[in-house]
Amino acid sequence: MENQELDEKNLKALVSLLADEDVEILRHVRDKIISLGEPLIPFLEQEWESNFNPLVQKRIIEIIHRVQFSSLKNRLKVWKESSEQDLIEALWLIATYQYPDLDKNKVKAELEQIFYEVWPDMQEEMRPMDAVKVINNVLFNKLKFSANTKNFHSPSNSMINSVLESRKGNPISLCLVYMLVAQKLKLPVYGVNLPNLFILTYKTDKEQFYINAFNKGLIFSKADIDNYLSHLSLSPNPVFYEPCSHVDIVARIFRNLIASFEKISEVEKAKEVKQLLEIIETK
Repeated sequence: MENQELDEKNLKALVSLLADEDVEILRHVRDKIISLGEPLIPFLEQEWESNFNPLVQKRIIEIIHRVQFSSLKNRLKVWKESSEQDLIEALWLIATYQYPDLDKNKVKAELEQIFYEVWPDMQEEMRPMDAVKVINNVLFNKLKFSANTKNFHSPSNSMINSVLESRKGNPISLCLVYMLVAQKLKLPVYGVNLPNLFILTYKTDKEQFYINAFNKGLIFSKADIDNYLSHLSLSPNPVFYEPCSHVDIVARIFRNLIASFEKISEVEKAKEVKQLLEIIETK
């Protein structure tokens, strides 16, 4: 590891220079620490705890964030270029923007627990609508997942760990919890990118209908989407009826997050999430 070049004594000396007011020295020190990467974070956290200079503490926090953000960007690029594009992995990566220490296995375990709540009520050869009603009953009646209408624009609505903990979310986060559980049950349920609303579709060669997880799993038809688009004065487009990709889903979450941060005047965070969106949207 590169940071083996510096022993603890030299690292402490480097951190002490964060108190310097010389812009050039400060830039050089920041760049050096950042170049040492994630392995240095535990040391920086210890230094933050033991240092009583508020300015140095603030600069340590900024450096830790820059290191973590750089790592997140790299991981997101790897995810985008991977053949799997695993959705749980992506949701975990998005959440690490706010919760860098979040354990991916914890997210997986919580989703698995919801699956085990639903699974006993499922039966072989169950009609699709009946299977959806079983999921609806468990998610919205038993587990009390619901629309976060009170804090609709909160960034927490885009963080999978927050949604699983509070059981409140926005249209896309509730749909994704629903979709991941349904797919683990081997049901053909996928996300659909409607304007102003993310929904789900149950789609096979023989049958297709739609599900609104933001409205307690309301089942509706293609004609209802036609009507919805008509109210918005929009022409029908295949993208409004058919399953979207995991990349489309991640991009939409990032756009929601940007809007959330702008709404609460977190301008710097909005700028950073725009960088993450750019990684996802780059062809």
